[in-house]
Amino acid sequence: MRFRALLLIALLTPCSRSEARNEPAKAPAPAASNAPASTTSQPANAPATPPAPTAPSDVAASLPPVTAVYPWGPRASAPVDRLDGRFRSPPAGFTRVDVARGSFAEFLRSLPLQAEGAPVVDYRGNKLYDGGRHPGIVAVADIDIGAKDLQQCADAIGQPLSYRGYVAGDRAFLAGKDIAIRRAAPAKKDDHALFRGWLDDVFSWAGTASLERDGKKVASPSEMTAGDFFVLSGVPFGHAVLILDVAKDERGRTALLIGQSYMPAQSFQVLANGGSPWFIIEPGAAVVETPFWRPFPMSSLRRL
Repeated sequence: MRFRALLLIALLTPCSRSEARNEPAKAPAPAASNAPASTTSQPANAPATPPAPTAPSDVAASLPPVTAVYPWGPRASAPVDRLDGRFRSPPAGFTRVDVARGSFAEFLRSLPLQAEGAPVVDYRGNKLYDGGRHPGIVAVADIDIGAKDLQQCADAIGQPLSYRGYVAGDRAFLAGKDIAIRRAAPAKKDDHALFRGWLDDVFSWAGTASLERDGKKVASPSEMTAGDFFVLSGVPFGHAVLILDVAKDERGRTALLIGQSYMPAQSFQVLANGGSPWFIIEPGAAVVETPFWRPFPMSSLRRL
């Protein structure tokens, strides 16, 4: 499960539909502000003044223990430096949905975060946006983003490149318009450096086009869960965002925490919806608005 989790988190980035992965890509301009309230996600009502800080011990007492394993070795340790600790209270009237122990949804709910105010940086460590800050970003995940700009992606991936196979020496090669897997390297020690290399290989071949094609459509927005994602491929760029957590209310509304990476390769981030980290989806909403991309129609909701 944790390999799938890492893979999906890092794949949910905008990428070119072309196969010219070595060409530098220009980042698309941020989208305009949220659309009218009748057809899209709505900002949660943010308090006029920020609430008083809560002591870490008080937060810890209200949170379930972390059972997920994050093999990249995050530095985060305080309870406020995990997703459900930093954003422990959904909007008024909403309750977090239950998640199964050991599930991808549980993995995401307690995702480690960098300290509050941490800047968004690219794969070279350079601060992006306005000194590492952007009004559409509310938190930065404590996760290794690698040292390569892998946002340019091939259109398709024909078969999975398993990590166990990679350890044994399997590698992916382009064979016409398909991907072939061959035993082309000696077996290696299972360590972080090798795992990082496997992730980089997968990111080089997969992108929004393959996620859109291979992801299973979610039948109804009411069934969305953490780990589902909205994806739109396009020319020259596509984009996808990952649902990190879900809460519901008695009126049939759904509140989402949403994460993404962006171009160039950069910190995985939790998005802001106006003054709140929660995106409220009204029953019958046609689209979901996020700060960096055009509206995602509900038909773009996918699951792996």
